[in-house]
Amino acid sequence: MAMGKFESAGQGEPLSEINTTPLVDVMLVLLVIFIITAPLMTRAISLDLPKSEAPTVSSSKDTLNISINARGDLFLDKKSITPADLRVTLEAAAARSKQTPIHLRAERDTRYESVIEVMSIANQLGLSQLAFVTDLSRK
Repeated sequence: MAMGKFESAGQGEPLSEINTTPLVDVMLVLLVIFIITAPLMTRAISLDLPKSEAPTVSSSKDTLNISINARGDLFLDKKSITPADLRVTLEAAAARSKQTPIHLRAERDTRYESVIEVMSIANQLGLSQLAFVTDLSRK
């Protein structure tokens, strides 16, 4: 067998090609970060949520997002709603499925009574999939 050696075209000459792999890696990481944080930036109701280290809960299209501000005002998916209208909405959700998830966002200074009112309505209708949403960004 003949042994051959690789011959370099020009020793000591710099490569004129740019390695774009690290650039593509960084851009993909930034894209993922923006995709994750973009929905968080569009929240219309500004609530001062209590902090927690609990794991996050996943949302689905059937999830009812109920928010309560410090004054006790109720919001359903960013729209103001009365307790009577909330009951009607939860009754309709319970008629579809008793497993309808409810995400409850209560501002830090919200009266406990307002939170219990929402929980009581859900419990009376048999909706047991209730999750409290907290703020993970502040420690």
